[in-house]
Amino acid sequence: MAPSYSARSRAIEPFHVMALLARANQLQGEGHDVIHLEIGEPDFSTAAPIIAAGQAALAAGHTRYTAARGLPPLRQAIAGFYARRYGLSIDPERILITPGGSGALLLAASLLVDPGKHWLLADPGYPCNRHFLRLVEGAAQLVPVGADTRYQLTADLVERHWDGDSVGALVASPANPTGTLLQRDELASLSSALKARGGHLVVDEIYHGLTYGTDAASVLEVDDQAFVLNSFSKYFGMTGWRLGWLVAPPAAVADLEKLAQNLYISAPSMAQHAALACFEPATLEILEERRAEFGRRRDFLLPALRELGFRIAVEPEGAFYLYADISAFGGDAFAFCQHMIETEFVAITPGLDFGRHLATQHVRFAYTQSLPRLQEAVERIARGLKSWQG
Repeated sequence: MAPSYSARSRAIEPFHVMALLARANQLQGEGHDVIHLEIGEPDFSTAAPIIAAGQAALAAGHTRYTAARGLPPLRQAIAGFYARRYGLSIDPERILITPGGSGALLLAASLLVDPGKHWLLADPGYPCNRHFLRLVEGAAQLVPVGADTRYQLTADLVERHWDGDSVGALVASPANPTGTLLQRDELASLSSALKARGGHLVVDEIYHGLTYGTDAASVLEVDDQAFVLNSFSKYFGMTGWRLGWLVAPPAAVADLEKLAQNLYISAPSMAQHAALACFEPATLEILEERRAEFGRRRDFLLPALRELGFRIAVEPEGAFYLYADISAFGGDAFAFCQHMIETEFVAITPGLDFGRHLATQHVRFAYTQSLPRLQEAVERIARGLKSWQG
């Protein structure tokens, strides 16, 4: 007899890209040179000053639990970062340190979503967002978006799709998988539309810092009551350290702290001590150099893919992704990705991982490899297109 597991666990979909990643790793183990453009993880290792701070923390014995909200010096450092980068005065008491950006999303969803209620989410969007809502017995109301709104929710879309079970909206700026931004006035309009309906605005700012030719506005510049998710994984390059943060309205902090105490006790203490080095001038200089490198990669890969026939309707302004329409080549996106890994050893992500809307005709490229590797990838993809029978 098959084991009886929960309905919520059955409702959580796997990452389709993981099957491709497993195949890519198998091919790599067999000696093939695989170019990984599928996983959203910077190819740079964690910056040396952060590693040194982590090593020093271990040597000093900082291996015990911290307070559930996180180390006070780290929360103060994050508040200082908001002051310098955005000109905002954020009380450190409003900041909770979490196990990755996922921990921040789990806290926000647990606090704001009752069973049967839902948030509005853009489709395409990051898949874990809808899965976390299902985990807390809520739901995601996926709103199809396209190039006309730069793949973002708008106040007009909120007005059109809001219903009796809606309690908020989750948006991302820069967004995964499209790399597009919400401007300050757009964030303000979303905030007004949600407040008029008694809803909450939750903004994923995990890719802040990784923008090119522009700076991303924080929703806290226009709405002090919004919930902000952020992470040390992307701009700060600390993916494996599992560290993020949540900025919440003052009235929500006590309940969020209670949830944190029960869900995970505290974020990793060694990672918190290491993250203190993120805000040092020497570290920020390294991170800005890396941001410039990501910009160069985008500026190469975007026109190169367009020249091959991929349709990328909106130029991404942030993150490190290109979301490309393959309909000019025909066929299904998952099969297309399988073809590229099997014939050319280039791994890319199918659109099915990001939602439902036109998912079978889109793929995502992550420009998290060096320029020479991206150049090689484009050559291989061009060759793979010639043998693709869509």
